[in-house]
Amino acid sequence: MSLLQDLKTTPRLGILTGITAAAVGIIYGYDMSNIAGALGFLEIEFDLSTQALEQITTAVVIGEVLGALIGGWLANKVGRRTAMIGVATGYALFAILSALAPTVPVLYVARLLLGLTIGVSVVVVPVFVAESSPAKIRGALLVAYQVTTVIGVILGYVIAYFLSGAGNWRMMLGLAAVPAVVVLLIVVRLPDTPRWYMMKGREEEARNVLNRIEGEGSLNVATELAQMSRSLREESGGAIREMLRKPFLRASIFVVGLGFFIQITGINAIVYYSPKLFALMGFEGHASQLLLPALVQGVSLIAVFFSLSLVDRIGRRPILLGGIGTMIAANILLIAIFLISDDFGGILTALGFTGVLLFTVGFTFGFGALVWVYAGESFPAHLRALGSSAMLTSDLLANVVVSMFFLSMLQQLGGAGTFMVFGALAVLAFIFVLRMAPETKGRNLEDIREFWENGGRWEVKN
Repeated sequence: MSLLQDLKTTPRLGILTGITAAAVGIIYGYDMSNIAGALGFLEIEFDLSTQALEQITTAVVIGEVLGALIGGWLANKVGRRTAMIGVATGYALFAILSALAPTVPVLYVARLLLGLTIGVSVVVVPVFVAESSPAKIRGALLVAYQVTTVIGVILGYVIAYFLSGAGNWRMMLGLAAVPAVVVLLIVVRLPDTPRWYMMKGREEEARNVLNRIEGEGSLNVATELAQMSRSLREESGGAIREMLRKPFLRASIFVVGLGFFIQITGINAIVYYSPKLFALMGFEGHASQLLLPALVQGVSLIAVFFSLSLVDRIGRRPILLGGIGTMIAANILLIAIFLISDDFGGILTALGFTGVLLFTVGFTFGFGALVWVYAGESFPAHLRALGSSAMLTSDLLANVVVSMFFLSMLQQLGGAGTFMVFGALAVLAFIFVLRMAPETKGRNLEDIREFWENGGRWEVKN
């Protein structure tokens, strides 16, 4: 059955919950790219050094680390829905504060708080989607979060371009409040997830919501409730120590390693600093330095849609490995271009753009799409939020390193040396995924624990 047919047979709440949660990705993506347009004007208005620009960019990422650390605890404590309400509210408030900042220290604090909100969201959203979606379209809805994130990145570049004529960096940062308010108005009308209700002993509410997700009278409802109840009885709380011992130690190593490789391979260096990178390749003017990155993201969005259509058909592993392989090829191309000459122009400039495009497409097809799938699928119910928090914390710590040092790396190592580093890390990522990643296509969330309990193998069933 095709994805379109699956969507047609899915009850309205199951789709609405996934789409609403995924819509947070628009805000997330916009907040990733709008700083790329604002940096040039901030540099002039406040007379900032390269290191100061890196610090302003990294402030959000540091906040994200802190948010990811508390995101799992918060999702378990107050519920997935309540946490998402807080996320939407925080996005709106701190985007406005960033736009109104009169000084660099105020801007730094505003972006730190915005990052805190983002950190919570990247933990809570995949958990909310995974626990509120029918199994047949769960992977697609988790990938949809990446789709909306890329759309947000594109909007950030395009809006920055239209505001660049007036140098209005404040409006660039503040407009993130608009979709945040829209998301807030929708989320307040949604129920929490069936699994969270079960964790809190509220079985009747879990049953009611699951009926609305799967369809009234569905045989899957009774089966899933029984599986949730059994797994929660068998499992001892949600302590971090359980993630550090068998059978879930292997799962913890996988999600922490995957989160680290997703960012350390360099994608957000491209997103945050693409105007600087394109300027180095010979592109001049706001149109080239802001609209070309938007074009790159637009093409990569097509790759996400391919991933969306394939994730529940051919599986997670082929998509992830194919995306990383493409990133390795892109790094090789960029290394070759920078080794040939630092004097860009003509064919070299075109090839440089191709390399960035190939790198971004590979990321969005593989890492970008599958991070949310594995964040939502890798652990049983009582560890899911904490596991997602661990994965995204690792991801964001790597992001801090990349955002803090990329411009300095370009200055000190040059383009060839910088992409040699990223290329080597991509090769390590490929090997890691090949050895560690489970294939969770079509598996019930409560069954995925069997993979870890069986030493990283699925049992062969007659």
